[in-house]
Amino acid sequence: MSTPNPTVAPAPIAVIVEDDPAVRDLLIEVFESAGFVAIGVENGFDGVEAVRTHHPRITTIDVNMPGIDGFETAKRVRAISETYIVLVTARAEESDAVLGLSIGADDYVTKPFRPREFRARVEAMLRRPRGFAPREAPSALPVPQPAHEPEAAPDGWTLRHRDVRVDAYTRTVHRSDAEVVLTRTEFDLLRTLLESQRRPRSKEDLALVARGDAPGAAYVSDLDKRAIEAHITNLRRKLGDPATEPRYIETVRGVGYRLTVDDRTER
Repeated sequence: MSTPNPTVAPAPIAVIVEDDPAVRDLLIEVFESAGFVAIGVENGFDGVEAVRTHHPRITTIDVNMPGIDGFETAKRVRAISETYIVLVTARAEESDAVLGLSIGADDYVTKPFRPREFRARVEAMLRRPRGFAPREAPSALPVPQPAHEPEAAPDGWTLRHRDVRVDAYTRTVHRSDAEVVLTRTEFDLLRTLLESQRRPRSKEDLALVARGDAPGAAYVSDLDKRAIEAHITNLRRKLGDPATEPRYIETVRGVGYRLTVDDRTER
């Protein structure tokens, strides 16, 4: 009898919260083919408990379920776990995507979906670092260990626009003197726009930034672009930046987004 190798990492866990048995079985098959241990449950209450018990790396949640719906389930899951959350639904309204992303979901997939594309989206998502922006340090640098006072960001790591300051070293954002708490994706989008200044960035470009893919590396779907619209809506809300009279991020019709004119540099 062979001896188990203690150095082999255990398989990651996926929790599938889905009341339709056919869809649940399909998602279980997709995750098991990708090397996950897949745990399927049929309602939101059991889904929250499964996340609490099994500590999954990723959790998919159907939006339309009896009992508590997918939005409430996602909110409860996010309160106890930093698992990746993918909402799966037959509804494709932008307002639903905005709501889902605002309560902590990482992606939003509409039914019917193609299993291979779904798996590709999951694999791309898993390449991202997990956690929210204020808790992260850039992967290329060591986590600073201040003795008494916080370590200052190295030159070139601080970006500014009007009264918004982005510290790429500590992955923090301040508006005036108040910290603005962003998700990882929101931080990356804001940083990209600040680095690009007045050069417009398309929704396709920003979708690749959000997924952590190189430019031109992957197909960008209409759903990806709608997700960027939802992320930008959330980002604007947190910055107090109305789309009708933007101070920080303006829409370039038919293209995407860019920074507004900074009065300090355009005088």
